[in-house]
Amino acid sequence: MGRFTLIFLITLFFSRQVIAKPTPLNETEKLASVGKVWGFLKYYHPNVAKGKFNWDEQLFTILARTEKTNSKEELSQVLIDWIGSLGEIKPCKSCQTPTSTARFNKNFDLSWIQDNQLFSKQLSDKLRFIETNRFQGKQYYVTTAKKTTKAQNIIIQNEPEYPNFLWKDKNLRLLALFRYWNTVAYFFPYKYQTDTLWNDVLTQILPKFLHPESELDYHLAMLELVVHIDDCHAGLSTDTLNEYFGNKYIPVTHRIIDNKAVIVRPFNDSLARLNDLKIGDVISKVNGQNVIDVFEERKNYIQGSNDAAKLAFARNKIFNGSTDSVTVELLRNGKPITKKIGRYPFKDFNYEQPTKKKYKILNNTIGYVNMGEVTQEDVSQMMDSLIDKKAIIFDIRNYPKGTMYLIANYLNSSPKEFVKIVVPDLGYPGRFKWTKTLKCGGSNKTKEHYKGKIILLVNSQTISRAEFTTMAFQTYDNVMTIGSQTCAADGNVSPIGFVGGFKTGISGTGIFYPDGTKTQRVGVKIDVEVKPTIAGIQEGRDEVLEKALDLLKD
Repeated sequence: MGRFTLIFLITLFFSRQVIAKPTPLNETEKLASVGKVWGFLKYYHPNVAKGKFNWDEQLFTILARTEKTNSKEELSQVLIDWIGSLGEIKPCKSCQTPTSTARFNKNFDLSWIQDNQLFSKQLSDKLRFIETNRFQGKQYYVTTAKKTTKAQNIIIQNEPEYPNFLWKDKNLRLLALFRYWNTVAYFFPYKYQTDTLWNDVLTQILPKFLHPESELDYHLAMLELVVHIDDCHAGLSTDTLNEYFGNKYIPVTHRIIDNKAVIVRPFNDSLARLNDLKIGDVISKVNGQNVIDVFEERKNYIQGSNDAAKLAFARNKIFNGSTDSVTVELLRNGKPITKKIGRYPFKDFNYEQPTKKKYKILNNTIGYVNMGEVTQEDVSQMMDSLIDKKAIIFDIRNYPKGTMYLIANYLNSSPKEFVKIVVPDLGYPGRFKWTKTLKCGGSNKTKEHYKGKIILLVNSQTISRAEFTTMAFQTYDNVMTIGSQTCAADGNVSPIGFVGGFKTGISGTGIFYPDGTKTQRVGVKIDVEVKPTIAGIQEGRDEVLEKALDLLKD
């Protein structure tokens, strides 16, 4: 090889190293990166997290600056310059001090900071430096409930609602998305359990926020985003959505069993009779479409921690509409019937939730307690009247009225651990910390404690406080839980607002059994699974209660 050729090859090699080809970014990648960095700085940068800047306006400014960037290198440099304008970051000595509090880190994920396909090394290093020297004071945009409440779930604060928001404002749509996404990313205790990785949710949903063709498209995008956290506590209702799914209801409520809708109760007796709808009627099709297909088609818009919960929350997504009638195919006494039935505004039903007896004696030896009706004032007299019964059935297929601790005092002669809780660590957003394990019972020093058997009844209507109550009663020595998967959403609700004043929420604290067993998306522990059947509903039976009574015979 000649000397000239060698020099040429060496020169060519180094020129290729120096003049690297820019890494192109598409619109979604670019905006997702901006949204992540904006949210990270909001809670981590010492000058931003203390509220020194109008952080919404900062987003609008950086969106304009990055709009014409087309590569990783260009985007990174704009973000580096932006971060530099936010002021000096002093070394944080306390950030390096190991904490004595046990941490829950399953939600923690800042791996995106080092994505070399999106960020330059210089930008990644700068973001990592901010993490290492993160803000340690009182957060401006988020706080937690007072420790005296034992909840410590997050409270979002200092977030303008923009009540005059118009859906065509792209900046405000992106602000709504980035606010919500980052709130979940750093403060939702169950982020690690979502069906779709939260980073992927951002890239999947961003085009729908960026290019909605109508106001309805935008509202559906908000709803789909909320549903993606797979949490029964996370719902969204707007006038636009209600109009789309339909503000008119058929005059009965149903339960999905074997992929069909079984009528279980009228909303209005007269209108149910007028439309010839009866308890136990099995509706297989609505407007010619299978009921279960309608459910699957709209599943992305139905909140719920699991499929059982989603089926329960699908009440206004299957038969509702804007027209005055709907055609259904149903089965009655083994015979198929096709008929047109009326739909009405819900207010026309004058519906009131039926009240049931608070507690009663079954077969002279078994107490039955409806936990959805019993109040704190009832507990003493109720437990005194049931204390000598051989068994008590606590029906928790409802929402209790704050009686858990009072009743537990009659069940456990000494305090027993029933729940472990994780709460957000505002000093290291994304990480959570374990609180003291909660106990129940043992405070009833002057009265007799119950010594018989206890059975707990649960189903998909057992949500939040009802699940918390079930976990407490499960500490009793001689207890059995019967029923089907619960709603699987526990932990105090943290309200979250979308731009424009639209409201939603998340389960704000993480709830676990004392042994660390998770409850979110799974539900409480069940000893004997029993589900209602179509035949049971048609015969007017409560098969879950029947199973409890059968087991007590033994």
